[in-house]
Amino acid sequence: MSKIAVGVLGATGAVGQRFISLLAQHPWFEITDLLASERSAGKRYGDAVSWILDTPLPAHIADMPVRPAHPDAAGARILFSALPSEQARELEPAFATAGHYLFSNASAYRMAPDVPLVITEVNPEHLNMVRVQQARRGWDGFIVCNANCTTTHLVGGLHPLHLAFGVESVFVATMQAASGAGYPGVPALDLIDNIVPHEYGEEEKVETEPLKIMGGFEGGHFVDANMTISAHCHRVPVLDGHFEAVSVALRTPATAEQINDAFRSYRRSPQELGLPSAPDPAVVVVEGMSRPQPRLDRMTGRGMATVVGRIRPCNLLDWRFSVLGHNTIRGAAGGSILNAEWMVHQQIMAV
Repeated sequence: MSKIAVGVLGATGAVGQRFISLLAQHPWFEITDLLASERSAGKRYGDAVSWILDTPLPAHIADMPVRPAHPDAAGARILFSALPSEQARELEPAFATAGHYLFSNASAYRMAPDVPLVITEVNPEHLNMVRVQQARRGWDGFIVCNANCTTTHLVGGLHPLHLAFGVESVFVATMQAASGAGYPGVPALDLIDNIVPHEYGEEEKVETEPLKIMGGFEGGHFVDANMTISAHCHRVPVLDGHFEAVSVALRTPATAEQINDAFRSYRRSPQELGLPSAPDPAVVVVEGMSRPQPRLDRMTGRGMATVVGRIRPCNLLDWRFSVLGHNTIRGAAGGSILNAEWMVHQQIMAV
């Protein structure tokens, strides 16, 4: 098929750059629109951006013009939004009203009752809510959100167990990479030789977003999953890769062998359909009590897989294990791209 035109909204920021790096050679999508603030608009992208990724800025992208972040400036119907949440709250509905399909990394609309919050392996059926959203809001376009980067990999570790045994309660302590704060992020003197507890808002996201994602979709409404999550979130001096120490109570007892089998056999529709960005396997179990580690494991599955290790009994709940995942690839841009791939494959949106 001919490639589908897409744009990146908030193209010069850290997540915007990650979108560009993942889309530049995408087999289905072609970047035609780079949208950013007024101070960047009108410039050549290579002159407007301070490129921070360790992969080179593609030459054909560097030569593209930056357009203002306004619906009239966007030619592509599909837009990947890397806007900060405050800007997204104002701008994303304007683009959706104008008929654009927004795949958003921002938190502004994640918990809105008619906005799908999707991890493609877990709840792709929630994407059908866009029909309800369009009818309620009078939009020709829509907004679909991907989860918080920490939530994404926590759910990646929980969902196989929830399907097999039912998850009743979760305790999670997170150690989150510096890149999760954007660029320039946390000041070096705050983070070097230090661990910085997150403000409460991050913990609230980790405690509530999984319930919407792993819950149901009935009669045009989302129904939260019946589980309780307690989260303690911290920023640590790691460049990329969020690490999470997880304990779970299960509704049905399970052995270590059954827990491992649940992780290793986890294969969902993105893998079965062979979507371009889908990791296969989606969850990778690593051996040894010293794994996973960010430097060794964050690029597993091209940065799109969730890595699980150190599976052992828990003295407080039932089982405990470690989870690791790349926060700006699967936890941000890659998650939105995979959502868009699924909707294109299922022909839920006209392109």
